[in-house]
Amino acid sequence: MAGAHATKTSWRLQEFVAHSSNVSCLALGRSSGRLLATGGEDCKVNIWGVNKSNCIMSLTGHNNPVECIQFNSSEEQVAAGSQSGSLRVWDLEAAKILRSLSGHKANITSLDFHPFGDYLASGSMDTNIKVWDVRRKGCVFTYKSHSQAVRYLAFSPDGKWLASAGDDSTIKLWDVTAGKTITEFTAHTAAVNIIQFHPNEYLLASGSSDRTIKLWDLEKFKMIGSSDVETGAVRCVVFDPDGGCLYSGASDSLRVYGWEPDRCFDVVPVGWGKVADMAICHDKLIGLSHQQTNVSSYLVDLTRVKRPGGAVVQPTEPSPKGSTLRRSYERPMTTCSGPQRVKQSSESERRSPSSEDEKEENESAAEIRNADDYHEIFQPRNHPIAMSTPVQRVEPTVVSAPPRPTATATMTTTTTHTVARPTASDPHPPGPQSPRAPPQATTAAAKPRAPPPINIIPSSRKEPIGLNVADFRPVGPEVLGDEEAQSQIKKGHDTMCVMLSSRQKNLEAVKAVWGSGDVKNCLDMAVAMNDRSIVVDLLNIVNLKPVLWKLDLCTSILPQIEELLQSKYESYVQTGCMSLKLILKRFWPLISETLKAPPSLGVDITREERLQKCKACFKQLKNLSNVVKTKADQVGRHGSAFKELQLLLAPLDY
Repeated sequence: MAGAHATKTSWRLQEFVAHSSNVSCLALGRSSGRLLATGGEDCKVNIWGVNKSNCIMSLTGHNNPVECIQFNSSEEQVAAGSQSGSLRVWDLEAAKILRSLSGHKANITSLDFHPFGDYLASGSMDTNIKVWDVRRKGCVFTYKSHSQAVRYLAFSPDGKWLASAGDDSTIKLWDVTAGKTITEFTAHTAAVNIIQFHPNEYLLASGSSDRTIKLWDLEKFKMIGSSDVETGAVRCVVFDPDGGCLYSGASDSLRVYGWEPDRCFDVVPVGWGKVADMAICHDKLIGLSHQQTNVSSYLVDLTRVKRPGGAVVQPTEPSPKGSTLRRSYERPMTTCSGPQRVKQSSESERRSPSSEDEKEENESAAEIRNADDYHEIFQPRNHPIAMSTPVQRVEPTVVSAPPRPTATATMTTTTTHTVARPTASDPHPPGPQSPRAPPQATTAAAKPRAPPPINIIPSSRKEPIGLNVADFRPVGPEVLGDEEAQSQIKKGHDTMCVMLSSRQKNLEAVKAVWGSGDVKNCLDMAVAMNDRSIVVDLLNIVNLKPVLWKLDLCTSILPQIEELLQSKYESYVQTGCMSLKLILKRFWPLISETLKAPPSLGVDITREERLQKCKACFKQLKNLSNVVKTKADQVGRHGSAFKELQLLLAPLDY
């Protein structure tokens, strides 16, 4: 495929039959760009892998056509709204219905998950916006301000604001914590179809049926830019991951916009018709459209697209230019799990789950149609799934008419397994952050899948690691008095206090250096402290703002990433994978070109310094390549992450 499309900027990736009746909506997983969900008039939600023609999973339970779909940020859950106003949320890892919610009086037209908490926002033709607590199965707040259907919803990257766009041509910004309107934008002259927050700065983009794109400053609450009139209604917009430009999807074209000053840098013809969703992955933009029962996917090579700077994208060191023009979002480092983060409505307004919701959950099912892809993508992090019968591959076929929904989750095409559903009496119903139990088999168990060779300590856990009750009990039949027992329990307490105090001092020292703006010196200090947890904390911050990455920073942090990838802590492995991915995407083209370039004439000190840095990075990346290869055979999400890194590291072997 690479050879066939070497000179093309855009091409069609595939076209397939997605449902037995017309496709009504679809959504891409924005984190990975690998997953696709489609909803149809057959009342089903089907889950697909991008560039794969076999359906991975089919979700049933809706009794009316599905009108709207959305993945959560981790792509472990998917929500779907129907024409009747009902909502369903499925846990894709556990292959079961998680929640059934009802409260809207008309079609669901928009959905968005909170980026950190267990909340879901829904907009409807009834003009209302509802915020749901998915874990507690209730509507916690209802916003009433739009005069027509709510067409699109989006939470801000820090989760503090909710933006809504409607057919009434308005955009409203809501304070999620206070539960009230912050401001309203009214410059559009037709329905607003799409809104997107800038990934870093206080900036909002909107696309409308009036065929324009507008940009809004969220500090001064005013419009700062507006595009020329496009050929058709603007249906999709997406910011570049580094926030440097905005991509707009209209009828059969992709446009690249900059702002301050307003400018269209490129127009790329794409034959996608009325594009329904877009996402960016590995310097490729994926666009999707649907017509009748078919879904088509298109790919645009962003390395061949003109962007701000006046030329095709080139691998250069990122510039911090413009990064201080506006405030940046302050993302919390922990999840939002309590009701204090979202304004709660009064008890009289709050809707509790009804017996009808319980019945609908009983009638919902998740049928796995491609077990191989399911295990690769959705296998739970903490538990390998034991298969009761040999897995059978499902040949690509047109999905038949939906049978009457049942309360089962089928692991293969021939064997059915019962799925336990959460009830209102469960003291701890499963949520996005809780460990997921795998689907349980009812037939004779076959040989279980072998666990990973390294015992990874999960980042989400409810019990301490490394403590054993037996360590605190006396050896033998001796019975201790109260004072002796307390003394035994307090052993090591002083040591722990000293260790925590030392870490607090280290964090304060790192914070003081961070305030000076010298990120490299800050990371070097953290490395010298020999406290890996502080390094991880700093990397989590830097990963949220890729513009902070520089080539000399890579030389310092790559050896630390090698240690993180081999850590027994899942959170450390995840941070290491994310940092390595960002480094490869942003700096490998620069490293490769610098090493291949012929010697320059004369003395160029800057070039020599860059060459030495690139040589050091290349050597460290070769070491990391060996580590990644040994871990790429793992199953589940870790395996998928290492396989992705292996592909990114493949050019090192040539």
